[in-house]
Amino acid sequence: MSKKYLNKPSKFNNLPLVEVKNESYKVENGWEAICNRLNKEIAALPGNKKLVVIETYQGVIHNELLSNLRTGLKYDRLIQAADFMLPEVEIKKLVFQDVTNDRIFGFLTRLTMDAFFDPEKAKTIHSEIEAITEGTIIIYGSGASILCPKALSSGGGWGEALLVYADMARWEIQLRMRLHLVDNLGVKNRDTADWMLLYKQAFFVDWRVCDRLKKTLFDKWDFLLDTNKIGQPKMVEGKAIMEGLEIATTRPFSVVPFFDPGPWGGQWMKEVCNLDKSASNYAWCFNAVPEENSLLLKFGDDVIEIPSINLVFRHPRELMGDPVHGRFGDEFPIRFDYLDTMDGGHLSLQVHPLTEYIQEKFGLHYTQDESYYMMDVAEDAIVYLGLKEGVNPDELLADLEEAQSGGKPFEAKKHVQTWPMKKHDHVLIPAGTIHCSGKSSMVLEISATPYIFTFKLWDWGRLGMDGKPRPINIEHGKKNIQWNRTTEWTRQNLVNRIERVGEGDGWIEERTGLHELEFIETRRHWFIKKTEHHTNGGVNVICLVEGDEVIVESPTQAFEPFAVHYAEVFIVPAKVGTYTIRPYGTGEGQKCGTMKGYVRL
Repeated sequence: MSKKYLNKPSKFNNLPLVEVKNESYKVENGWEAICNRLNKEIAALPGNKKLVVIETYQGVIHNELLSNLRTGLKYDRLIQAADFMLPEVEIKKLVFQDVTNDRIFGFLTRLTMDAFFDPEKAKTIHSEIEAITEGTIIIYGSGASILCPKALSSGGGWGEALLVYADMARWEIQLRMRLHLVDNLGVKNRDTADWMLLYKQAFFVDWRVCDRLKKTLFDKWDFLLDTNKIGQPKMVEGKAIMEGLEIATTRPFSVVPFFDPGPWGGQWMKEVCNLDKSASNYAWCFNAVPEENSLLLKFGDDVIEIPSINLVFRHPRELMGDPVHGRFGDEFPIRFDYLDTMDGGHLSLQVHPLTEYIQEKFGLHYTQDESYYMMDVAEDAIVYLGLKEGVNPDELLADLEEAQSGGKPFEAKKHVQTWPMKKHDHVLIPAGTIHCSGKSSMVLEISATPYIFTFKLWDWGRLGMDGKPRPINIEHGKKNIQWNRTTEWTRQNLVNRIERVGEGDGWIEERTGLHELEFIETRRHWFIKKTEHHTNGGVNVICLVEGDEVIVESPTQAFEPFAVHYAEVFIVPAKVGTYTIRPYGTGEGQKCGTMKGYVRL
C-alpha cells in the first residue's frame, strides 16, 4: 500500500475556471455545429466576394481541421498557406541560426511569419485574390492572414473578411510532439526520431513567430477555434475570449496545472493533487507558468481552453503592473512549479546560466534564478547546494567528464555540500549555484521563468522516460559555476534566510528570500484570521502551503470570493489592489500558511 501524504480526501482543483456570465455568447460544439455557424456568418458578409481566413497556431492537427472544414463549409476555393511558403530546404536554412545543432538549446528567434513565405508566390496569390470578384475564398493555415493583409487591415481594400483563429496550448503541443502528430512550422518533420528536437524548434522559433502574429490579430478575431482535445472541437466568438481575458485581470485566478512524469518522479502529487493513481509517477507540475499552462473560460455549461499566455499578451499592464511590465514587457517573469521526489530519486545535479551568459548565448534578457521551498519531506530529505570548502575545480570537472564518458560514477557528496531538509525550509538558488533536490522531497520551486535553461552536470547514470540518455551540459555548466559559493557562503546566504517582518492580530509575515542577486521577493504569511494583502502595483503569485482551504476576497466586493485548497497556486493581478485571505472549512483558528512571490519594485 502506498504511503499516505494526506489524512483526508484531496480537494485539489485540476480544472480551475474563469467564468464569463455574459449569456449572449454561443459556444459551438462539434464540427457540424461549427461549420453551420460559419456558413451563416459567411453568408452574412457583405458583397459577392467573401473571404474567410482560418489562422492556425503551430501544433494544430491539420488533417483533422482540413478534412472537417472541407466537408462542412460552403466555399468556392480553398487556399492553403503552406503552399506559398519557402521550400523546406530554405526554411531549414532560415531557422538554423536559431535552432542550431544542439539537442536542447538554441537562440530565441527574431523572425516573423512573413519570413517563412516565398515573396514571389505571396505576391502572385495576393494578385489572384484581388482579381476575384465573387465567391467564397477560404485561406487556411499558419500565416493565412499574411496572404490577405488588405482584408484584415483597417478599411481594407478587399472588403470585410471573417477571421477564425485556431489556437493551441503549448502543453498539448508537447504531448502531440511526443506522439509524432505535428510538424514544426513550414516543414514536415513530425517523424523525427527525437521529439525533443521538435520541441526545441517550437520553443526557440515557431512559438515566437506565431505569437508575434497572434498579438496583431487579437482585435480582429471573429471566432476562436479550440481543438486542444482531438475530435472535440469548440468555437466561440472572439469578443467572448476578449471579455474573459479582461475579467481575469480583475480577480484572483488559477491556470490549469500540467503534470508530467520523469525519471526521478515521486508519489506525493499523485495523492495530494488528485491524479491518476495508476501512473508510474509524477515528477513535475507547472502550476503557474503562463507560457506552458492553459486558461479555462466558462460560458454557461461550456468551457473553452486557451493558452494562458494570451492574457499576458493582451493585458500585460493590468496583470503585471506598470513597473513589472516596464522591465519584462509582455513576459510573465515568475514561475511556481512542483518537483516531486517523494519515493522517487534525486534530480539531476545542475547549474543555471548567469545573466550575461543567457543573454549572449540564447538571446534572453534575464536568467533562471530560483529557490526550493519544502512543501513536505521524508526523514532522509537533503538538498545538494553549493560547493564544499576547498573544492578543486579541475578535479570536480575531471570527475564529471569521467562519469559522463562511462567511467566511475560521479561522487556528488565529495564535491557538493548537502543540507538536511525539513518541512517549510526554503533554500535560495541564484544562477551559477550548483544544486539539486535529493530524493524524499516535495519542492515548490519559485523561480524566474526561463525554465528550459538547466545545465545538467550529472544525472546519476540513468535514462530519460524515452529510454535515451538525458542531455548533459558540462561545457555550458563549467562556464557558469560560481566556485566561491562554498559551504559557509551558502549557509550565510542561501539556507533558511528567514526573518519576521510584520505581525498583528492572528498573523505573522516572514521574508524568506530570494537572494539579493535575484529579482523575486518571497513572503510567507502564517494566519488564523482574515489578513489583508495588497498587490502594491505588481502581480502576486501565491501557494497555499499549510491549511485545508482559504478564501480570497475583495474588501469592496470587486470580485466574487475565490476558494483555494491546499497546494493550489493562484495569481492575483496587479490591478486587483487590496485583497484579503482567510481560513475556511474548520473556521477561524485553523493555522494556514501562504507563500507569495512578486517582483521587487
